[in-house]
Amino acid sequence: MKVRLPVFLLIFVATVGFAQQQPRPVPAPPIIGATSYLLIDSRTGTELASLEPDVAVPPASLTKLMTAYVVFTALQQGQISLDEEITVSEKAWRTQGSRMFIEVGKRVSVEDLLLGMIVQSGNDASVALAEYIAGSEEVFAEMMNQQAAAIGMHSSDFLNATGLPDENHYSTARDLSTLARAIIEQFPEYYRWYSVKEFTFNDITQPNRNNLLWRDDSVDGMKTGYTEEAGYCLVSSAKRDDMRIISVVLGTSSAKARINGSQALLNYGFRFFETRLLYSANTEIAQTRVWGSANEYTPLGVIEDLYVTLPRGSYDSLVSTLNIPAVIEAPVAQSQPLADISVKLGDEQLLKVPLRALADNPLGSLWQRAVDSVSLWFE
Repeated sequence: MKVRLPVFLLIFVATVGFAQQQPRPVPAPPIIGATSYLLIDSRTGTELASLEPDVAVPPASLTKLMTAYVVFTALQQGQISLDEEITVSEKAWRTQGSRMFIEVGKRVSVEDLLLGMIVQSGNDASVALAEYIAGSEEVFAEMMNQQAAAIGMHSSDFLNATGLPDENHYSTARDLSTLARAIIEQFPEYYRWYSVKEFTFNDITQPNRNNLLWRDDSVDGMKTGYTEEAGYCLVSSAKRDDMRIISVVLGTSSAKARINGSQALLNYGFRFFETRLLYSANTEIAQTRVWGSANEYTPLGVIEDLYVTLPRGSYDSLVSTLNIPAVIEAPVAQSQPLADISVKLGDEQLLKVPLRALADNPLGSLWQRAVDSVSLWFE
C-alpha cells in the first residue's frame, strides 16, 4: 500500500491534493584552486558541492583532528581528565614543525596540551598527548586508524599524531568531513576550543591560523594544515540560523587561497541550500492496521527527528511516500520497523528511512484473533 503525503504540511492525512511545484535550480559551485574539496551539511551529511572528494592526499596538520578525536574519546570515557599533568618527553620536545613550546621534563596539563594542539597547531603537544594515552606515538597511530574506521573513514591511514609527511600517511576530503562532523556531534563541549582565536603558553602567545574566525562571525572552527606536499588546507565549519555547514579544502597554493576558497564554498552552501525538519521524533505520521492485535491500529513514526537538505526555496515541492506492507500481524513491539517513508524532490529521492511502531501492540484476545483471521481471509 502506498500513501502519498505532502510533507510540507507536516500533517498525517493520506492525500495528493496539492499543487506540485518545480524544484528550484542551483548554480554550479564556485571555482577554487584546490586539489580537492567537499562541502556538506553537518546535520544530514548531504553533499552540497565537491571536487575529487575521494582522492587520497597528505592531510598535513588536519591530522590533528583525528588526534583530538582519540583524546576526546579518552576524556569522555573517563580514561584521562583535563587537569591531569603530562611529563614532556624528549621526543615530544624535539618534534619539528609548529610548536606550543613545551619543555622537556616539565609537566603540562591535558587541557593546555589540547589548546596548544588545537589553537597553536603544536606538533610537540600532539606527540605528548599521543605518548600519554598510548605509551608511544606508533601505538597511538593504531588507535587513530581503529577509531577512524569505526566512524566510517575508510580511505585514510594515519602513521603519526602530527601530520608530518610520510608517503603512507593520507586521507581524503570525504573522510575529513566525516571526522569533522563526528567531532561536532559527539564532543560539543570540546568543539568550542576550535573557535579560540589565540592561546598563550610559556609566555608565548600564538594566534589561531584559521583566519575565517576573524572574517566571518558564523565560523567557529576548525583546523588549518600545511606542508610542501599537502599545500595549504583548511577544514572549516560555520553555523547560520539552524544550519551548519562543513567545508574541507585541500591542496591550495597559499594561505590566502585556502581562506578565500573556503569562504566562497560556505557562502555558496548557505545561499543556495537549506536544511529543514520534516518529521519530529516519536510523532505519529500514519497508522497501520495490525491483524490479530489488541489494538486495531498502530501509530507509525520516526524515533529521531528527520531532517532533509535541499535547494533553498524547494521545500514546498517535496513529496513523501509511505510504503506499508499489505498485511502486518500482531504482536508488534515499540520501535519495530513496519514500513518506510521516502522523500523525493522531482525525480530525485533525497532519503528513505524506516517507519517504526510508536507503541506496543500485543496479541489480541482469542475472539479478536478469530475475527481478524476470518476478515483477513476475505481480504
